[in-house]
Amino acid sequence: MVADELIAVRKRMIAAAERAGRDPQGVTLVAVSKGSDAATVLRAYEAGQRDFGENRAAELAAKAPQLPADIRWHFIGTLQSRQAKIALPHTTILHSLDRSRLVAAWGRDPNPPAALLQINISGEQQKHGVAPGAARQLLEEATERGIRCIGLMTMAPLAPNPEASRRWFSALRRLRDQLSMDYPGLEQLSMGMTDDFEVAIEEGATLIRVGRAIFGPPGAPALSD
Repeated sequence: MVADELIAVRKRMIAAAERAGRDPQGVTLVAVSKGSDAATVLRAYEAGQRDFGENRAAELAAKAPQLPADIRWHFIGTLQSRQAKIALPHTTILHSLDRSRLVAAWGRDPNPPAALLQINISGEQQKHGVAPGAARQLLEEATERGIRCIGLMTMAPLAPNPEASRRWFSALRRLRDQLSMDYPGLEQLSMGMTDDFEVAIEEGATLIRVGRAIFGPPGAPALSD
């Protein structure tokens, strides 16, 4: 049941934060609701969840109006520049600002939602994200466009052992620390998913993106509470 799974994830979050000597309140759980219908999202909302993640503009635009207005929607997937105007009205934080064309599209809004730079911290060719060495230039472009960049996001390479993600999460934290010397608003770290969010929290994540541990695998039947 969604409510029970949320409780289980939150307990694991608290334990990971305490192991790292962190305040658990400093970590936000983004429940990745992509592929889940509005009724399922509502059950999570009724269990106290307020932050949800979507990765398709059309799905977000269709789902958001059906659900309570105080939900904070996080756009976590690759966003095509031409679809930015679809996602913009519903998005609280864009996690995947990764190229100049998207900066231009997001910045056309007079008051664009806050954004995180998506960093390809591991350098995998198949992954989206700006290279660490190009992050400063993209930050400059975003700032000039009036986009408030509040942190960095990454996806660690798939690995059978969550510990394998630690080096990448640590690298993202160090990059954030370097960039924040010139961009003090760069405080957030969006990293960690179902398989490795505890390691991410231990390495400083402030936002974790968890879907499967809450809603089940993509395409799984919704469970009633």
